[in-house]
Order: sequence, then C-alpha cells, then structure tokens
Amino acid sequence: MAAAGLAVSVSVSVASPPLARASASPRPAHSIVAIPFSSSTATSFRSSPPRAINGFSRSRPRDTGRGASVVCAVQGQDTEAIQVPDVAKSTWQTLVMESELPVLVEFWAPWCGPCKMIDPVVGKLSKDYEGKLKCYKLNTDENPDIASQYGVRSIPTMIIFKSGERKDSVIGAVPESTLTTCIEKFVEK
Repeated sequence: MAAAGLAVSVSVSVASPPLARASASPRPAHSIVAIPFSSSTATSFRSSPPRAINGFSRSRPRDTGRGASVVCAVQGQDTEAIQVPDVAKSTWQTLVMESELPVLVEFWAPWCGPCKMIDPVVGKLSKDYEGKLKCYKLNTDENPDIASQYGVRSIPTMIIFKSGERKDSVIGAVPESTLTTCIEKFVEK
C-alpha cells in the first residue's frame, strides 16, 4: 500500500506599496517554489509581481484578489467510487418489489449536485451491506411516474423497501451515519 500524502497549492496576491514607481527593480512575473515534505507530496507558492501605480490612485486588475487560496488533495487514496446499478420502470417490479432482501433506492438526477455528493456514500453502503441489502439508483428524469408514485418531491431521496413495501425514507445529502441508522432497522443481523 502506498503512503498517503497531502498536496497543497497556495496562491497569494501581493499588493504594491502606494507610491511604487514604474522604475522599481523588476521581479519575475511569477515565483514558484516547491518544497517537498515527503516523497509523495509537495507544496508550491505563487505570488504576483508588484504593479506600477498611476499617481495616487491604485489600479488593480479585476481578476486579482487579495488573500490566499489553498487547495488540498490526499494522494494515494482510492478515489474510484462503487457504481450503484440503475433501476427503471421496466425492472422496478423484479429488482425492488419482489426482492427477498431489503432494498435502498436512491432517487436522483444527473444535474443534481447533492445527488452527486451522496452517490459515493450509497455505493460504499452497498459494499458494506453486501448480501444483506440491495442498492439501486432511479433517475427521476427518466422515470417520473415512479418518483411521483412514492411522493418524491426533492432529490436526492433514499427510500428503503422491504417485502415490496415502503418502510422508510431519507431526503437530502445526509451523512453516512444517518443512512446507516436507517438501514440498520431493516437488515438481518
């Protein structure tokens, strides 16, 4: 297993002194410094050059802001999400209603940001509860009749079915612990 590391990129805008002259000593357009703190990670800093000031008014480019932005990403972790199979009107009866195991159905749409956030959580739960719970996704744009049949008005909505009956539902991009608590009520231990 590869060691996990942290990559940090910092962008800082540097303001010029109020009375800087155009003849001030030139600096390179951007300074980039890389400081590795382990074999798998590095930090880089970038600052903008000083700007000339016309008279007493300061002119700043519109796209340059003050402060710093930090972007962090953990390297060496498995970022591939578990794919949850789709269910549609044609497969609804056999996959959900006639299932011997409890079924968690995620009602979602491709344009929904919170749906994209909860999808990896549902994928992880499908792996964690393998053999005890089945998980499916239902695209509400392609299957509006099923969504309206179960009163789905907001997405993402997760509904648990057991023996063909709706047992519980959770609305929104909730933490994994909230879904786990809901699932635990209906799975065999």
